[in-house]
Amino acid sequence: MAYAKAASRLKGSLIHQLLVIALSLASYQNVVALHVPHEPTQTSSTSEQASPPKSGIFEPIEISPAVIPHYPSPEKSLPPMYPSLPKAYDPVLTGRCPVNFSVISSITEKTASDCTRSLSTVVGNVICCPQFNSLLHIFQGFYSNRSDTLVLQSAVADDCFRDIISILASKGANSSISGLCSVKSSNLTGGSCPVKDIGTFEKIVNTSKLLESCSTVDSLKECCRPVCQPAISEAALQISGIKMTLGDKNIIGVPSEIDTLNDCKGVVYSWIARKLQFEDASSTFRLLSSCKVNKVCPLEFQQPLEVIKACRNLAAPSPSCCISLNAYIAGIQKQMLITNRQAIICAAAFGFMLQKAGVMTNIYELCDVDLKDFSLQGYGQEGGCLLRSYPADLVYDNITGFSFTCDLNDNIAAPWPSSSTITSLSLCAPEMSLPALPTSETLANYSCPRGGLDLLVPILLFFVSILF
Repeated sequence: MAYAKAASRLKGSLIHQLLVIALSLASYQNVVALHVPHEPTQTSSTSEQASPPKSGIFEPIEISPAVIPHYPSPEKSLPPMYPSLPKAYDPVLTGRCPVNFSVISSITEKTASDCTRSLSTVVGNVICCPQFNSLLHIFQGFYSNRSDTLVLQSAVADDCFRDIISILASKGANSSISGLCSVKSSNLTGGSCPVKDIGTFEKIVNTSKLLESCSTVDSLKECCRPVCQPAISEAALQISGIKMTLGDKNIIGVPSEIDTLNDCKGVVYSWIARKLQFEDASSTFRLLSSCKVNKVCPLEFQQPLEVIKACRNLAAPSPSCCISLNAYIAGIQKQMLITNRQAIICAAAFGFMLQKAGVMTNIYELCDVDLKDFSLQGYGQEGGCLLRSYPADLVYDNITGFSFTCDLNDNIAAPWPSSSTITSLSLCAPEMSLPALPTSETLANYSCPRGGLDLLVPILLFFVSILF
């Protein structure tokens, strides 16, 4: 899409261009249950795919300090996020994958819960697919511990991949998860990457630097000032051989080289996975996925012809404009759950679409459009649920069914895009100073349905354009 373009260039040695925008947010936590049965009767279609995000950045947005909430005591710990769902049946395995799957059962349990068949299509982009990819990286690294290679041979990869899907489906996951997340068994083989054995990898790559960069990832800094991501990209470039064979040639945009680099990144992930504990590797991979996922808006916007017609050249509140806008947004709400960062990007993206069509008035303000209006609406709630920007998981219990930890579940106004601040403000800079924030007096207006105010750690809102 035209509003999400970013270019990265690589000449000779590795050069990383980072385009950074950040917004410091404090978060209000609430739990919203969706009214869905635990035992669904229909498997989700693979036609609704959560495609991996592409590099990109939006035009700047202008957000009033009045929309930034502030709450005390952000240090309060988070609730448990990893429930174990009961098995639906015993999986039928091929018997040709030489792996003891019970060793990684904690990761498969999380993945099955995050990709439950009843909700996988609405959480695929931000929960299911990141966790499924994390499982595959961990499995690949676990498999490599029994050999001298970081990948699987094609035939073994097919069998193991089939077994993984069967195990997840037996625990209640969507059996079409591979189609939903656009993942194939070939992802376990290293593809066109020329280096696949451990010995050669460790001779070429500065493994000490790689492990130091990725063994402990700072959740508050990695997406804005990445340490692990460039280390992975550098290692992938080194084992790909592209830097040495192409010299000063610009490789960005050359499909074969990009595929090779992506395949080599999979090999790097496998090496990291074999060096870390399962839970540590899962946390690292999920956080890296969040950095990518939160850079773009995953929603699809159809041409808003009725909104444009009703809201163009508008100078005062118009019932017909707001009716058209609300009807359009009601359709968007049915697509999926999104994060708070994605909601800001989606609001800006839709605003740019309207501005390009001649709607220059801030109709978000005129029609009281909030950020949560761009996400799926929670059952029994007055508004939508915005997922937290950090990695999140589905929670299941016998009373509430599946539920989510929601951020910003209050009336935060959707920002109307502006181009007046990008050149004068670097929101990732540590020396930046934000305008005065609202006081905590407004807390008295919030209700706490679970019997107390659960607070999340303040979230840095940012999105970064990186090389891959």
